[in-house]
Amino acid sequence: MQLSEIYKDNGAHRCLLCPHFCIIMPGKSGICGVRVNRGDTVSLSTYSIISGYAVDPVEKKPLYHFFPGKSILSVGSYGCNLKCDFCQNHRISQHIEKEGSYSLSPGELVSRALRVEGNIGIAFTYNEPVIWHEYVIDCARLARENGLKNVMVTNGYVNPGPLDELLEVIDAFNIDLKAFDDSFYRRYTGGTIKPVLETIEKVAGAGRHLELSTLILPGLNDSDASMHREAEWIAASAGRRVPLHISRYFPMYLRSDPATPAETVIRLRDIASGYLDFVYTGNMPVEQCGCDTYCPVCHIPLIKRAGYRTTVAALDKEGRCLNCGEKIIDYLRD
Repeated sequence: MQLSEIYKDNGAHRCLLCPHFCIIMPGKSGICGVRVNRGDTVSLSTYSIISGYAVDPVEKKPLYHFFPGKSILSVGSYGCNLKCDFCQNHRISQHIEKEGSYSLSPGELVSRALRVEGNIGIAFTYNEPVIWHEYVIDCARLARENGLKNVMVTNGYVNPGPLDELLEVIDAFNIDLKAFDDSFYRRYTGGTIKPVLETIEKVAGAGRHLELSTLILPGLNDSDASMHREAEWIAASAGRRVPLHISRYFPMYLRSDPATPAETVIRLRDIASGYLDFVYTGNMPVEQCGCDTYCPVCHIPLIKRAGYRTTVAALDKEGRCLNCGEKIIDYLRD
């Protein structure tokens, strides 16, 4: 797929990967910091450059309804196409480290994933994988050929064409819906909300596994009215069975606001639960962690979670509730 086009005869190119449509002069990069005008085209400067990788519980992405209790090899690079002043991974997302970094070719990454016992696949995460498009596509195609699953943890700020290409090879998405408010996006992320909502709708419509996350910042996106609108929209546009993870903010990067009160997160979870069947809370005290999965029909506990220790308590091999037979999870085990 063509990810850039000539803009003017002065050598400028327009990047077509995300909704910023950056106009990039020769030798310069776009907002993300990694897509560079090489003269004849815009290319990825961090292909195969790794900021880190680790074998994580799939719940850490967070994905609670995609092979619960399994592990996944997670990998990231550098850069991001949003500029959130509250970024939780700013050391890699807001900086580009090429010197001293190391690289893994798609073949090497897939080979390592295959060597991990019990590993279900590869998660592209840590920084924003959308801007790593060519590498993600190459790795995901090879992973799929070798029977592995592919996961993206993303802000969803991507144009429809590149998203179509990702939908061909990505099995599961966690999309970060930062707020249900365009003014929030414009002021605190440097983006806009409409492309993110369109990505969510498209992923859901394509039948890929989808979960959503919202980090709650005090006084910025924590109103009852905002959560009513967000949860209602998710139910109508993606489905009431789409899991929503509502997470507690702690001071990070450029913000020094006090941590979000746990009571705020619980209140917003209760509001969202009026529209959605599965709402979870994150970054919470152990005694207040809302991490277990309950049957939305008969209300018995189906999956119990303590930290990242997961126990499938009352689901059959097809992901149905053992008590009432309701289908809960499509991706339970290989």
